[in-house]
Amino acid sequence: MSFEGKVVMVTGGSRGIGRACAVAFGRQKATVVITYAGNEAAAAETVGLVQEAGGRAQAVRFDVADTAACAAAVEEAVKAHGRLDVLVNNAGVAVDGLLMRFKDEDWDRVLDTNLKGAFALVRAASRPMMKQRGGAIINLTSVVGEMGNAGQSAYAASKAGLIGFTKSVARELASRNIRCNAVSPGFIDTDMTSVLGEDIKKNLLGQVPLGRLGSAEDVAQAVLFLASDAAAYITGETLKVNGGMYM
Repeated sequence: MSFEGKVVMVTGGSRGIGRACAVAFGRQKATVVITYAGNEAAAAETVGLVQEAGGRAQAVRFDVADTAACAAAVEEAVKAHGRLDVLVNNAGVAVDGLLMRFKDEDWDRVLDTNLKGAFALVRAASRPMMKQRGGAIINLTSVVGEMGNAGQSAYAASKAGLIGFTKSVARELASRNIRCNAVSPGFIDTDMTSVLGEDIKKNLLGQVPLGRLGSAEDVAQAVLFLASDAAAYITGETLKVNGGMYM
């Protein structure tokens, strides 16, 4: 599982699942490029945690919804570190609301960040990976993209789209030894879920056979596995990390 000498880009790496992924790669001696949208202090904290774990780290600020910025970030990472071995598309937003009242701009924001951003980054990363004749791409989808959820039509559409996108990329890039997989978290203890009321949490936990919230580290370990040589014969798959919430 060692990633010594490997370069990994984790989008949305300043907190939550992205931070856990960055630190997990750091423990395996990777050089981690952490991208973030706005919280400079949180990104700097993640850099420090990666370095403490034994890896090298760099933070880069840009909006993944900006396709030109995505291409520039990948280009700069390759220029700075000589290669790009792993791309983890974790950055995402959720704007909830009933369909009849949902605004066009909110729909566009969710799809541009969660789906179009992943497309732009994979398109850019595929070039250096093809030259290397190897690489691993992991897209963070969601249990909501698999089973749907009332009030989350845009989020569900973006995450379901990532699953189809993952399968197509896996077929397209397999001949160059580039694998593409997805990880689908369920109810994970992050900043996004911490704002939920206790009644909502209790109801959601009732749907989880393992009877607990997942942790960001649970998801990070799945990402680490799919990025590693231990998963060398796995591509086009969606690995569920949901405690049995959706099977």
